[in-house]
Amino acid sequence: MDFKAADNLQDLQYFGEYGGVNPSISDSSTYTFLSAKTMFDTFEGNTEGCYLYSRHSSPSNLYLGEALAALEGTETANVTASGMGAISAVILQLCNAGDHIVSSRTIYGGTYALMKNFLKKFNIGISFVDTTNMDAVAMAITPKTKMIYCESVSNPLLEVADIKALSKLAKKNNIPLVVDNTFSPLSISPAKLGADIVIHSLTKFINGTSDCVAGAVCGTKDFCLGLKDVNNGAGMLLGSTLDSLRASSILKNMRTLHIRMKKHSENTMYLAKNFENDGLRVVYPGLQSHVGHEVMKKQYNMEYGFGGLMTLDVGSLEKANALMELMQKKHLGYLAVSLGFYKTLFSAPGTSTSSEIPLEEQLEMGLTNGLIRFSIGLDDHIDRTYMAMKDCLIQLDILRPESAKV
Repeated sequence: MDFKAADNLQDLQYFGEYGGVNPSISDSSTYTFLSAKTMFDTFEGNTEGCYLYSRHSSPSNLYLGEALAALEGTETANVTASGMGAISAVILQLCNAGDHIVSSRTIYGGTYALMKNFLKKFNIGISFVDTTNMDAVAMAITPKTKMIYCESVSNPLLEVADIKALSKLAKKNNIPLVVDNTFSPLSISPAKLGADIVIHSLTKFINGTSDCVAGAVCGTKDFCLGLKDVNNGAGMLLGSTLDSLRASSILKNMRTLHIRMKKHSENTMYLAKNFENDGLRVVYPGLQSHVGHEVMKKQYNMEYGFGGLMTLDVGSLEKANALMELMQKKHLGYLAVSLGFYKTLFSAPGTSTSSEIPLEEQLEMGLTNGLIRFSIGLDDHIDRTYMAMKDCLIQLDILRPESAKV
């Protein structure tokens, strides 16, 4: 693909009010007006460039929103206090009581819980399907369906969505395709492939330092303005506002995203290839053995690789826990949820980030007890990391020395 999101990000330039190379942080919750008429017009959403109250908008949040729109190639973007804040606002903006959503069966556990459990309060129905199967998606759509929802690369099974095919199906039924691109910023550009709305948990790769929680909704100006409408905007009325100081911090970290994503992908590919050669059960979209490899190749941005997430199935939860504890003891990373940190993070999703999904459904979708999700870090000598991880696997008798690659 010829979409240069990193160039769009690098081309953005802001000047602080005193000429600083970083935009000044607006450390205010409310803003003054010189005339009462302008205040009224701003409440009604009729005045560009005026700020009313930080729950509605702030300069720092708008700067970050512009950068995210440049990243995803959308008209604009809104930022929120969390990824779940972004997801819930989008769903409640698009759906009314009695409506219906078609969603991927493998999604982040919090999103699953929101859809399956919480949306019952609003009588919003959900059909969880295999979104890599277009026939299954088409059959799930009803006259009440208001959106198709998926993740570009799913959490935690790393299934790859065929966004072009899903977009074609969504447009045929006159409903929006909403894509969570948290796992693959820069690697995949959903809007360029036909997605109508792109969601991010900025907490992860985009911020990259595991020191804040934030989210984003990237889409058309009309949709994003609608989210901020003071009368019926879900983003405005649910109140999931990102703090200006955090928005400024994330904006600065975004300037290195293109460098970090290349390294995350490079390191993960190295480990995935070597562990697969060692005979381990590895899932990574960059491997030819991955069922979605060809779909990923068809839609990814080659420069940024196949992403920084991989999984290993070590056979049982006991072995998974022992391995993670040993790797943490050996300083190979942290036994922690989330992803996108400079250091490798690993967790057993069945008992952590996907624990909201009932066990029988986990097993049905292929989420086994021994599965470990790895967010691979920015190690400068990934060969040394590989050897140290392999030693841990051998020590726990998960990998036999004679079968391990020398």
